[in-house]
Amino acid sequence: MPKLRCAAFCAILLCPTPLLAATVFRCEDPSGHITFTLQGCSESQDLQLHHADNPTPGSGKPVPLAKTGKATRTKRQAKPSTTLVIGERGDGCGNRVTGSARRTAMIQQQVLAGMTRSDVESALGKPDKVSRQNGRTRYLYRDREGSSRQVSFDEAGCVRGKP
Repeated sequence: MPKLRCAAFCAILLCPTPLLAATVFRCEDPSGHITFTLQGCSESQDLQLHHADNPTPGSGKPVPLAKTGKATRTKRQAKPSTTLVIGERGDGCGNRVTGSARRTAMIQQQVLAGMTRSDVESALGKPDKVSRQNGRTRYLYRDREGSSRQVSFDEAGCVRGKP
């Protein structure tokens, strides 16, 4: 008989209890930040109690997600047509270097007129020295053999002329 009680007790412990509902605190601070918690709110926050109901699937009446109705058509007024270019990225340098030419130059560690500072840093790395004068910027790169390379940018941050 004690084994039967033990088995019944274990079966009761293993059976999940349904979670029907809980009371949740909705706390709103003076800046408008909202927090939901089970512990309560601080004194500086506004408190509202919410009853959170989580019925098990298949219990009760189904709730419609949206009301269906007859679609009505309305006449739209014709708007004047304008040309709109979508998907073209402005690099700030007048898009003088196309995407494929930019990628090829970066892979070959070349600098083209019209590249941005970030393009040059992607191709050559961080410069050894940066100098600024009259709104123009110069990057100086030195290699291990002692030779140097200078890249000049205009006021907009674009490579000027031939580097």
